[in-house]
Amino acid sequence: MRGASRCGVAGSLLGLLLVLSVRSGGASKASARLVTCGSVLKLLNTHHKVRLHSHDIKYGSGSGQQSVTGVEASDDANSYWRIRGGSEGGCPRGLPVRCGQAVRLTHVLTGKNLHTHHFPSPLSNNQASSQAERAGTREVSAFGEDGEGDDLDLWTVRCSGQHWEREASVRFQHVGTSVFLSVTGEQYGNPIRGQHEVHGMSSANAHNTWKAMEGIFIKPGADLSTGHDEL
Repeated sequence: MRGASRCGVAGSLLGLLLVLSVRSGGASKASARLVTCGSVLKLLNTHHKVRLHSHDIKYGSGSGQQSVTGVEASDDANSYWRIRGGSEGGCPRGLPVRCGQAVRLTHVLTGKNLHTHHFPSPLSNNQASSQAERAGTREVSAFGEDGEGDDLDLWTVRCSGQHWEREASVRFQHVGTSVFLSVTGEQYGNPIRGQHEVHGMSSANAHNTWKAMEGIFIKPGADLSTGHDEL
């Protein structure tokens, strides 16, 4: 039942991407440029030009959890993520995401949350030249069931100004370990050949800047079935 429910929700969310954008009603032009809670979007790493991605393929080492990668394709449905609050709430649908706010990023098609922990990253950790470098690279996975995981699913949005703007570059810093969501130049072999490694990096740099791309952006006070806007 859970799988059927998850597929139904994912299908309805992705179906909205095929609908023409609607008027924003009373929403101001300024608020229309913001990323809001409940929005479904793709995230582009601005340095490596790949989109944050996941799929029902598990790591063969480390945690064995669902893998998270970066892909060059812009039209892959497995690259959609939904912006949500923590388990205690704090992210009502349509409310602009604040800089410094902790959010969960839930993979739409599998219902698992973007997650990291103390397992080393599978590729870049083996390439690190020093113990200090190896200590700072963490595996990033997708974890949980139907959007429910644990406190290691929380990421703080690091950006300039008051709110997360669609056109601005942002970083995601993990609440539990302080690492930044990053992409490396390392690429996987089969069965996900050519996809880039995504990992947690201890320092803020060009490898961990992201930008909102294609998606459904919920307007303040809007119903999910009618109030959306597409990039």
